[in-house]
Amino acid sequence: MDDNRERAMRFIVAYATAALLLGGYAIWHYLMGEYDRILLPTALALVMLVACLLRLSSANQARLSAYLALIAGYLMLALELPRLDESGVMWLGLPPLLTVLLLPLASAMLLNLMLAPVWLVLLGETTVDGHLTISYLAMTLVAALIPWEQKRQRALLNATDPRDPHCNALAREALHELLASEYQRTQKLDQPLAVLVLHLPQLEMASEQFGSRARQALLDALCQAVSRCSRRHDFLGRQSPATFWLVLPDTSESGAQMVQQRIGQTVESTVLVDTGPLRVPTALCQRLAGESWPRFEQRLLALTRQLSEP
Repeated sequence: MDDNRERAMRFIVAYATAALLLGGYAIWHYLMGEYDRILLPTALALVMLVACLLRLSSANQARLSAYLALIAGYLMLALELPRLDESGVMWLGLPPLLTVLLLPLASAMLLNLMLAPVWLVLLGETTVDGHLTISYLAMTLVAALIPWEQKRQRALLNATDPRDPHCNALAREALHELLASEYQRTQKLDQPLAVLVLHLPQLEMASEQFGSRARQALLDALCQAVSRCSRRHDFLGRQSPATFWLVLPDTSESGAQMVQQRIGQTVESTVLVDTGPLRVPTALCQRLAGESWPRFEQRLLALTRQLSEP
């Protein structure tokens, strides 16, 4: 969610900057007395402003705003390239770069190949220039590496990120690793350890009846309630889509029961628009004296299955 908002803000800033640059370009033509060249950059500045407002108003308008930005960029390049003479070659890489940044990779590559003759003609090349064509194709391939690298980095981040992608909790694999490590640590230090199991039965119903927004609101409400009632060194993990474990290191049974009670009170006072009052059944699993890790894990999993059964 945060990544999507950050990406949207980057596009909004880029569209707003482009609108300001086009507006400044129109003013520059006015000051230079080139009145016949004012209309297009002024109109395109308004187009970019509309694209910025569309992207700002709704994420569903992202594709439309990208199309408007791409059209504005193409028109501006088509106007300016014939007037740049030899220096126009320096701008040859801008069309493929702009296309790759605003369109899906496959569509961008196809469009770049289809428009290659157009840009070469606008540069004044009436015949096929081998060096210029190779340069354009090379720039197109280099531009295509940008989204490919972004996808690779995103996949690597998702593979190594211990957080659950949908809520502020640890993913299942990271949760089990940290719990096993914490169990060994507290066992060696002869400290108590408790795990509070939380089940969110409304999650599946909310997704089916009200959609993904209601589902996300339930997850956020649960994580916020747990965060308010737990300590800094406690950690929450998502064991299954609707079941969570709150690991409470160095916590006695009475202390864990107090945390359980506080979470229950906080949850009871939470009311969501679509699903109503939040319901989160809980169960407590305390480590027994001399208990081994496999035995504790087995009891914890059995308690989790028992709590999640209808």
